Amino acid sequence: MHSPGPFPNVVEIVVEIPRGSRNKYEFDEEARVFRLDRVLSSAVFYNFDYGFIEGTRAGDGDHTDALLVIDEPTFTGCHVWARPIGGLEMRDEKGFDFKVLCVAMGDAHQAHIERLDQMRPHRLVEMEHFFDTYKFLEDKTVEVLGWRDRDRALEVLRADRAAWKDEATAHAGQ
Repeated sequence: MHSPGPFPNVVEIVVEIPRGSRNKYEFDEEARVFRLDRVLSSAVFYNFDYGFIEGTRAGDGDHTDALLVIDEPTFTGCHVWARPIGGLEMRDEKGFDFKVLCVAMGDAHQAHIERLDQMRPHRLVEMEHFFDTYKFLEDKTVEVLGWRDRDRALEVLRADRAAWKDEATAHAGQ
């Protein structure tokens, strides 16, 4: 299936963790499988689908992280076309971290949302609270720096797509 729009206005998200889960799954690129990384130690759960954006490479060496707003949870390995509307900037034990907030294109309940300010404010607070607390009992620090607008998210996506292309070119030349 072809993208319903141009990158970065439309992205393909691969869901690692469905909403409602306390299990943190990660995609193992080498083995091409999803693995259980850990069960969250804190009494919280993912209140959104969480995954990564295909064809990107973030500064931490992984694909760009994605938070997916969708009415019903999907499943691990599900590919979803989505529209970026903003992002959450953070810092954790590995350094700077940017999570792109997207709405599922196939969800009519989210079709009207094109910008961060169109989200229910409490929904954004819940997401921030999750990241403020989810590593607390693991003795890891997370600093939520705040929400950034759609333009910043698109800027991050363009840079991460360029990094992914550079990496692919370097591997092709070996």
